[in-house]
Amino acid sequence: QVQLVESGGGLVQPGGSLRLSCTASGSILNIHAMGWYRQAPGKERVLVAAITSGGSINYADSVKGRFAISRDNAKNTVYLQMNSLKPEDTAVYYCNAVLDSYYRRNYNYWGQGTQVTVSS
Repeated sequence: QVQLVESGGGLVQPGGSLRLSCTASGSILNIHAMGWYRQAPGKERVLVAAITSGGSINYADSVKGRFAISRDNAKNTVYLQMNSLKPEDTAVYYCNAVLDSYYRRNYNYWGQGTQVTVSS
């Protein structure tokens, strides 16, 4: 089995910062990519940022210049540093990993989600 455990969400004022962390554990052979998605109430889940094992990074246009994704391959952990937060960043943030386990190849795994609320 594979688990993704997220931490770091919470309530922050506009202009503030938060850092999300997500660690993958379990029967992992190889992680191809890790990333963050978010889902606001009544909206679809969308990509925020993703990073491959080789270090290639992709950001949603709405967060470019404000968010930074990074990864510690040795710890199977991905981070999302979120700066200059806006009310429209309010959402449940989900960690995602595309990985090979002992049971599946190139499979998408999801964390349980962490709430980020930006409000004064």
